[in-house]
Amino acid sequence: MAWVLRGLRDGIVTTPYPRRPDGYGPNYRGAVEVANHPGGSDSTRPEGLDEASLSALCPTGAIESATGIDDQRGLRLDRGRCILCGRCVDAVPARFAFTPMVETAAVGRAGLVVPPDVEDDAALDRLRRQLHKRVKALRRSIHVRHVDAGSDGAEEWEVSALLNPVYDVQRLGIYFTATPRHADVLLATGVGTAGMAGPLQRTYEAMPEPKVVVAAGADATSGGLVHPSYTAGPGIASIVPVDVWVPGSPPSPFSLLHGILLGIGLLPAPKAEP
Repeated sequence: MAWVLRGLRDGIVTTPYPRRPDGYGPNYRGAVEVANHPGGSDSTRPEGLDEASLSALCPTGAIESATGIDDQRGLRLDRGRCILCGRCVDAVPARFAFTPMVETAAVGRAGLVVPPDVEDDAALDRLRRQLHKRVKALRRSIHVRHVDAGSDGAEEWEVSALLNPVYDVQRLGIYFTATPRHADVLLATGVGTAGMAGPLQRTYEAMPEPKVVVAAGADATSGGLVHPSYTAGPGIASIVPVDVWVPGSPPSPFSLLHGILLGIGLLPAPKAEP
């Protein structure tokens, strides 16, 4: 009876995403944006902080000085290495800011670097078309095999949330499977430790074609805070070929879902800004 009363009180709690935006919340830290200005942004840089010092703010080295961005000096941020700690936002709010975006996944590693180069946009567009052509045989019954290749456990909580009533990925025809021989998507988390390199590679080899590999979280995309170390590599790309990259530490369930849908061609890729 309590469940019936709760259902009548709360109504439908399942998100309408991806059919329409969910409105995840204005305070959600989805990704970090970078604002570059003419002349190296001297007017927005705190005294004593040059671009090398700004780069040093990041514990994972995600911020780097760049040239050639619209013929201006500026900064670039690698969201694949960003752990959303907020140090750059707190130190230089005029240059860095959190944005509540949840569709953070990218086809191609270069798609995680902002602001993008024109050459990167063209290359990413080719990758999207190639991936779409390869997975067009997949339909609305998609099976996902999740492998923890040495994570800290944060991503696993978000992956498990995909099965709760709020996200309910099964409504989209997406199911998790225990065997790679039934899987269409390999969802990998973790840095790709030496002990998990073999199991991850065997899982990939056991999957039938066509198949998609999604690297989920900063650990899987770049090695995170523990890279480099004697047990961990720079993410899972050195072990298996990655098709879709989902940044975040950890990525939200919406970001994970966006990455899976992007990989299997059930969600159009975001259009590049003119």
